Amino acid sequence: MPDWLKHYRRDLLAGDLGAGVIVALMLIPQGMAYAIVAGLPPVTGLYASILPALAYALFGSSMVQSVGPAAITALMIASSLSGMAAVGSELYATLAAQMALMAGVVLCLWGLLRLGFLSNFLSRPVMSGFTTGAALLISGGQIAPLLGVDSLSSLAGASWNGATIGLGSLLALWLAKRAVDPLLRRLGIGGTWSAVLSRLAPVFILVVAALLTHYLGWGQGAVKTVGAVPSGLPAIAFAASSDHWRALLSPALLVAFMIFLTSQSAAHSLALKRGERVRADSELLGLGVANIASGVSGGFAVGGSMSRSAVNYAAGANTPLAGIFAALWLVLALVAPTAWLSFIPMPALAATIVMAVLGMIDLAAIKQAWRYDRSDAAALLATLGGVLLLGVEEGVVLGVVLSLATLLGRSSRPNIAVLGRIPGSEHFRDVERHAAETLPGVLLLRIDAALFFGNVDALLDRVAKLLQQRQQQGETIRHVVLVMSAVNLVDMTGLFALNDLNSNLEKQGITLNLSEVKGPVMDRLARSGLLRHKLSGRVYLSTAQAFRSLAQEN
Repeated sequence: MPDWLKHYRRDLLAGDLGAGVIVALMLIPQGMAYAIVAGLPPVTGLYASILPALAYALFGSSMVQSVGPAAITALMIASSLSGMAAVGSELYATLAAQMALMAGVVLCLWGLLRLGFLSNFLSRPVMSGFTTGAALLISGGQIAPLLGVDSLSSLAGASWNGATIGLGSLLALWLAKRAVDPLLRRLGIGGTWSAVLSRLAPVFILVVAALLTHYLGWGQGAVKTVGAVPSGLPAIAFAASSDHWRALLSPALLVAFMIFLTSQSAAHSLALKRGERVRADSELLGLGVANIASGVSGGFAVGGSMSRSAVNYAAGANTPLAGIFAALWLVLALVAPTAWLSFIPMPALAATIVMAVLGMIDLAAIKQAWRYDRSDAAALLATLGGVLLLGVEEGVVLGVVLSLATLLGRSSRPNIAVLGRIPGSEHFRDVERHAAETLPGVLLLRIDAALFFGNVDALLDRVAKLLQQRQQQGETIRHVVLVMSAVNLVDMTGLFALNDLNSNLEKQGITLNLSEVKGPVMDRLARSGLLRHKLSGRVYLSTAQAFRSLAQEN
């Protein structure tokens, strides 16, 4: 039994119940829309919103995250499966469920192995580039359905009724997003509830579009609708196509990775607002069990949704019981007669998809990255271009590679500052940034990074260059002090580099000194023998102590 359920209080029930109703209303159009993006029947999105929510409530760590269909995972599913089976076929649906199972098993294994740190392998700019590219792909894929045609090439001979419904719904959704919240606030409805009700605008617009289509008779061929939706719940079945396990492995890994990244981001941001903590390894386990549940219930890969989770939080959710209530409301919607769902026009659903994913386009991140760090901006734009030109899976791989490359590139070029003392104090700062005093014949160098195989050459090159500059200026350096206040690791390559530096300096009549060495680093250096037998200089407790001692020697 999860901790939240053990300590559940009656006063939390009202908030959870109300939030469950709101999220269920939001899930009906979202689930159906994202199922369409994934290339599956719309009702599949409802199936993927029931058991996964129940499973996550029992095994996840976030109190308010809403788990279910998501835009990015839906796009990745469509991209992966389109070459394996015909869209809409029974095999396609089987493969989608199988992918969810595989992704779920992978996530559970990662959770059991405590691999939550994997979320650090995709930087924020790269993630923004990926989501922006995915949003553009999804939006582009919905242009034809929005206009009520199967493809843009058939637009000329099509009925304009579908385009009227689609474009009208899109306009209504845009106006609702811009005007409903301010209007409700002017009417005296509180900020929280005005925001929640404005998020439910797609539900009301779909209902209106369905009524117009039905009563105007446009559903008789003029406008494509959802069609017959089977009532009742899906059967539990471990659907598996034995011929496709190997082909599905790679995309399932990428889908699992993206599910964790997006879900962790949503859960973490809401946890900060609530003053709570999300455990990455527990999140992996919760998301894994949720995807297994989705696979056995005829759904597809699911994850945490930032938009639904934000609505869940704003609507007053206190615990995962809100997600359970949302799932139960969806069960009631499927158990009851579902004829009303069949009237929903496909152009209106396309409009909800376009409006939902347009919010994923992060132009602000692009602008900020360009102003703040051009390398991050380049990684963002490269990932965006990779998604659009190469494909979704390739875009994910490219994003991970670029993130790691950026990390390694920055680690290989550490900041190594020449220090001086601020007059009248014991503070030491970069001489290029501050008016600081230095000692003749003494070179104080602060290394602002761990010393490892990727950056030792940068240290050696920096020392050699500075010694050459000082020699050209007519100054004889007798002491080099490495200030290691920012060094939390020295690996074997770093140790050999220190030994080589010590030997080379000693041959030139220069002592190598260390200051402000951290305890764990000091322990490892002591075991190496460098400090006791090889170091030509001394180890100082502080840079101020080194400064005073070497000043006396001068």
